[in-house]
Amino acid sequence: MDISQLITMSNRLLSKRGSLLSLWQDIAEHVYPERADFTVNRSIGTEFADNLATSYPMMLRRDLGNAFSTMLRPTSIDWFHMRTDREEDEDQAALQWFEAKTDIMRRAMYDRASGFQRATKEGDHDYAAFGNAVISVQPNRNANGLLFRNWHLRDCAWCENDEGKVDTLHRKWTPTALQLTATFRNVHEKVREKLTGGNRDPYHEVHCRHIVMPAAQYDGEYAGRGSNQNPAPYVSIYLDVDNNHVMEAVGQRHFMYVVPRWQTISGSQYAYSPAAVAGLADARLLQAMTESLLEAGEKAVNPPMIAVQEALRSDVSIYARGITWVDAAYDERLGEVLRPLTQDKSGIPFGMDLRREAMAQLQEAFFVNKLSLPVTGPEMTAYEVGQRVQDYIRQAAPIFEPVESEYNGALCETTFDLMMQMGAFGRLDEIPESIQGKDIAFRFESPLHDAIERQKGQKYQEMFALMTQTVSADQTAVADVDVKTAFRDTLNGINVPAKWLRSAEDAAKIIQQQEEEIAQQKLLATLQQGGEAAQAVGKAGQFMGEQGMAA
Repeated sequence: MDISQLITMSNRLLSKRGSLLSLWQDIAEHVYPERADFTVNRSIGTEFADNLATSYPMMLRRDLGNAFSTMLRPTSIDWFHMRTDREEDEDQAALQWFEAKTDIMRRAMYDRASGFQRATKEGDHDYAAFGNAVISVQPNRNANGLLFRNWHLRDCAWCENDEGKVDTLHRKWTPTALQLTATFRNVHEKVREKLTGGNRDPYHEVHCRHIVMPAAQYDGEYAGRGSNQNPAPYVSIYLDVDNNHVMEAVGQRHFMYVVPRWQTISGSQYAYSPAAVAGLADARLLQAMTESLLEAGEKAVNPPMIAVQEALRSDVSIYARGITWVDAAYDERLGEVLRPLTQDKSGIPFGMDLRREAMAQLQEAFFVNKLSLPVTGPEMTAYEVGQRVQDYIRQAAPIFEPVESEYNGALCETTFDLMMQMGAFGRLDEIPESIQGKDIAFRFESPLHDAIERQKGQKYQEMFALMTQTVSADQTAVADVDVKTAFRDTLNGINVPAKWLRSAEDAAKIIQQQEEEIAQQKLLATLQQGGEAAQAVGKAGQFMGEQGMAA
């Protein structure tokens, strides 16, 4: 493809989202006003939410967006763990390698210069409001660390492949001439003139595009080749649209954009937020009800007035300490010259009830009432605790499962692939043999995961209690349960550090050694008992011989 074909394809893909941008603009105006610039151009200093009568829908979106990071990516704990898809292939050396590399990956992600927390925070709120987010994962300018950036959905368009995965993304970008020359070597001469020429303007904005697509679809000089000339499945292309110029076209081994999508629908590569879609109607209703109730309340405390036209000699002054002059000749037996308009205020309490109901509906729509863990206590039975945990899992699964797989999982996998290419995990021959060539997966810590693992621990306790009761009646029932395997599986399920545990082989050797020591002790005890018995027999024979001689 030449540059004209790329720009034409990019324009077509971006223009097809016109109606979608209108929907996102409507959603943003009600629940995310900071992002309400999909179809309008706002200047710096424009007041956010000046069209809203209540900020309640916006605060619910804020709480949901913040919950994604505080509950699924808390900095206080290690929220992701590197593993494989097949746990039976993992030995102790593999688990220790995973722990060491997970720690390296976490430090790289949370490095202050990586921008990970800023990018994910912005992405969380895009995900909560619109059901989509776009985050790029790439090396920084010096290639000695990672760089995470969140991009406006207004500027991005993407496509799926035949397997339903996003493998093509077009992004509009408007950097300054100073930024372009600092990032790329092959910039257009007109851009360089903005820095050195007579018409100097380093902050001149240049309209650019970034396209990441399968290399097989791009027939260019750099198609399918990475920086070390190894085959790469993707190609990254930076275009200067203003000057019709290709600044860079280089192969990539991984798709550098992470596009988490919450609720997808067939026939569309774009997802939506079930919270915003369900709550948009109630958000509109709440705004209208709030305006009506505010107006009714204002009328109640500052009611409209009725005045006799020819009896007043000045303007009506109903503010504090105001004076309204009345004609002295007016006969007040005809009625007060200035009086409040009689109003029916009985509808205000009914309107407040309807408003509270709309607020409760919005809480349901934004899952705010489903984010808290179930309350348990020592007085509750194991069955009651299990039932509460099961109910929490059913309610929380629609929130956390897509985030863990589509969002956190994709971020961690892309970061792992990039760091592996950068050599951050050491030499390939240092990888334990048991996991060489295996696909790396990630296990996450979250309220949903904790609830599921709590179930596993609860089952272990129930099994142990049942076995204790059964053994009192039949001691042979112990043979039906592999206690060691159950205990080890429970410890692995709650992510006990691998350094705390011995390998299965080492544990088997210790057990064998203990069994051998016990067998030796039993043998010594048997020999000692045999010696004592022989000695006793000898003494008895001697005694009997002495008695016979005496006779």
